[in-house]
Amino acid sequence: MVELKLHLVFDYYNSMLINTLDGDGNYVLLGGEFPLEENEHFNKLPVNTQQSNIQVPTNVYNKDPNILNAVYNSEALNDVFISNFQRDPTLTWQYFGSSFGFFRIYPGIKWTPDTNGVVAFDCRNRNWYIQAATSPKDIIIMVDISGSMKGLKITIAKHTINTILDTLGENDFVNVIAYTDYVRYVESCFKGTLVQADLDNREHFKLLVEDLHVKGEAKIKNALKESFKILNEARVKGQGSMCNQAIMLITDGAMEDFESVFEEFNWPDRRVSTPNALIECEGLEMTFAQNTKWIACNNKGYYTHISTLADVQENVMEYLHVLSRPMVINHDHDIIWTEAYMDTVLFSTKAQSLLLMTSVAMPVFSKKKETLSHGILLGVVGTDIPLMEVMKLAPRYMLGPHGYAFLINNNGYILAHPDLRPLYKDGKKLKPKPNYNSVDLSEVEWEDKDLRTAMVRGETGSITLDIRASVDKGKRPIYLVNNYFFTDIDETPFSFGMVLTKGHGSLMFMGNVSVEEGLHDLTSPDLTIASEWTYCVTDIDPAHRKYTQFQAVIRYLLGKEPDLECDEMLLQQMLFDAVVTAPLEAYWNALMLSDSRLEPGMETAFLGMRSGLMRTMRYAGTETRVAKTFLTPSDKDNLFTIDHFPLWYRLAVENTPGRFLYYPVNDKAFLRGTSANNCTTISPCICCSMSYESVLLSAVGVQMSLALLEKRFWATTKQVTVGRFFGEVDGSVMAALLKMGMFKKVSLFDYQAMCKNSHHHASGARPLLSLTDTKWCCYGLTERLLSVQWGSIHVATGEVTLSLFLAHKQRKVEALQPCDTAYPGFMYDESVREANSLIKCGRCQKMFVVQQVPDSNLVLIVTQADCDCSRQFGPISLQPKEIKYILQLFKPKHRRLIPQEVSVQQPSFSLLHVDQNEGVIQLERKGHTHTHTHTHTHTILLKATMFMSSNDV
Repeated sequence: MVELKLHLVFDYYNSMLINTLDGDGNYVLLGGEFPLEENEHFNKLPVNTQQSNIQVPTNVYNKDPNILNAVYNSEALNDVFISNFQRDPTLTWQYFGSSFGFFRIYPGIKWTPDTNGVVAFDCRNRNWYIQAATSPKDIIIMVDISGSMKGLKITIAKHTINTILDTLGENDFVNVIAYTDYVRYVESCFKGTLVQADLDNREHFKLLVEDLHVKGEAKIKNALKESFKILNEARVKGQGSMCNQAIMLITDGAMEDFESVFEEFNWPDRRVSTPNALIECEGLEMTFAQNTKWIACNNKGYYTHISTLADVQENVMEYLHVLSRPMVINHDHDIIWTEAYMDTVLFSTKAQSLLLMTSVAMPVFSKKKETLSHGILLGVVGTDIPLMEVMKLAPRYMLGPHGYAFLINNNGYILAHPDLRPLYKDGKKLKPKPNYNSVDLSEVEWEDKDLRTAMVRGETGSITLDIRASVDKGKRPIYLVNNYFFTDIDETPFSFGMVLTKGHGSLMFMGNVSVEEGLHDLTSPDLTIASEWTYCVTDIDPAHRKYTQFQAVIRYLLGKEPDLECDEMLLQQMLFDAVVTAPLEAYWNALMLSDSRLEPGMETAFLGMRSGLMRTMRYAGTETRVAKTFLTPSDKDNLFTIDHFPLWYRLAVENTPGRFLYYPVNDKAFLRGTSANNCTTISPCICCSMSYESVLLSAVGVQMSLALLEKRFWATTKQVTVGRFFGEVDGSVMAALLKMGMFKKVSLFDYQAMCKNSHHHASGARPLLSLTDTKWCCYGLTERLLSVQWGSIHVATGEVTLSLFLAHKQRKVEALQPCDTAYPGFMYDESVREANSLIKCGRCQKMFVVQQVPDSNLVLIVTQADCDCSRQFGPISLQPKEIKYILQLFKPKHRRLIPQEVSVQQPSFSLLHVDQNEGVIQLERKGHTHTHTHTHTHTILLKATMFMSSNDV
């Protein structure tokens, strides 16, 4: 480590200022010429792969001596980053976050300021920095709300608490205590315990802190005793993080004699508050500051003076350096892996293929001998790993049409899953959901305690489950028998899972054709392959990155790129599929040339093979096609992607062999057909697919206009109702079909929904419970969960999703908030082939007849048109309804109602305590089993909705 040079003259590339000219046409200071070039590997972002550059937050002076010295000393990282990228071209972003606040990133980029023109990004606030710089921790935040804290002081105190909460993660535990002449838990139901510092609980604390009001006289002794009792009890019972513990004191001074408290609770072995970080938050004057300093200096803490809101961020970050001392002194370069997160730079550029990432990071320490005992953290170095790249390790073609892979962390939160929906649409913009990286496995996967528990514990095994799944954006329920295989990933907190559906995925049909024969048929103009699949690895050699998967395959098979690493099994299957489906091209062309055989309304014929190969024939031009986007690159649902097989393929798989499947295409062009510029009588499209016995070879189908299908039937239904759920069109007949047992209702849930906020409440209190009921509920809940550590406790109210049973003051944020919704699906009983009945509707009787259409999934319904039953039988709505939660304890069995103790294997960590005999800091390494409890409880609202006249939903 080089000594600080106060007068160091050193210019660096500031990512905000590069390539910026002043009024005279000269480059501004720290903004010299910095060549940028679009790079395919970095999703076509303009980057400089020969140089890293520096980002500095707006609140940090970019010419500060500490910044200049630290940037200068980190220059050697530039060559390290370049060397790493040359040795492993699959690497993405590499970076170093300094403890002084600057951020060195490779490859160098042009940093885009926030919408208000400032740069709020501070690497020290990011999870990868905080997790690498510190071990898991238990934090008690004590805030003084006595009368002396009025005005600016209480505002600074609240902001300080929120800033501390933002530094915590899902492996940390926390509670917040407010004190005057008595001790008050800001959340009474968390009395005497620690709760997991996940997103829901942190946001819940923030809401409650906003309602704090000052009054009375400060008595710190009782609050300190209560805090020590919580930490001691957690340590004795093996709860909480079982690592570092700290009390964060926010006050304008302490008047009492509290030395006896530390003698009783902390000084015998100085383990309870290890390390103990205390903050004094003052207004404009300093009162009784010496007492507060004494607390910090005698309990391995630190003292800071905060006088303005602008001081909060920088001063709060200091406690992370205190907690990092054990690792620094012991030189434990522990590698950490973060939860999934969204890259803000890439998101702002709409480069969403690299959107969800995980960071792998490790701390960087000062090795200077004379400062070793001080434990100086220089910063954190890390790199990003796109989670999509991890999922590519499980080839999609091997998993079958319903198979998939997924990834979770040690808290059960999903990192990657085909059903994870991290974005939502707000108007025309896509935005990340507030809780996108804290979605639990049980909220996406089938609700099975044994599966989740085994994966969280990092076990290796398999389990078979009968599950109810859904396709077509949740509208069509299907029953499957899934085989789950899972294992942990070495030296990470992650667990990998793979799903194979019974009857699909375990067998493959392999043919044997020559490369020459296959190449001839691969060049057919109607043939494509799955562009998101990895037939050949093109990321390793920069020269190969310019190739699409199809181009790479052709060049490899021709021998032009022999160094390409390709999946020989997938290539062999693709070549075989190309050869055996080649006659179909001639057949489709013959139909097009034969006017007598091709009927008007036939738009597209298509075929899909398990190898990702597709053949498509367009019988109508783009201008005349009704379904204009069907099978185009924007139509992800109907294409082979890295996440799933096409929708029509998955539906065909579950269809009875030899039977045709009909369903309406969800085409945006058709949905816009009711606008003033389009004909209101545009017919929707019907897709027909067919599957085969034994090993599924392919799914083949045609997309046609409804008018063509109507020639086979008589058109008695208004075209405007096509594609709608039949229950919305005729609720009386749907109700009768349900009663007759022709359809069975299935309850479906969406735990990743976004709901609109209701109106604001002026008060934090809501008239849901009496005070007695509230106290009883809190007591019962706390008593029930006190012996185990809590996970995410999700409870939704009409306004916002909170982490307990009662909604408090609503935050004035986005119009949409995460919520849970319930909606029904319906499944047809194929044993009921025909039926007829009468429905009594006041003065008339409505007769209807139902007949199954042979060899299809269609049901023909003929109803009496002159009897209106709409007054007696309303429509059955398809709209999902929000599940509104009131009490945690009063609800039907649903999801994880009973708290489940899940042992989570944490990595080893360092504990810090003081040896009284030697008077020096000693280190203790630990590795242990850590108990988390995730409690998700919900109340189910029963609703009734219906699909259309098709027999599968």
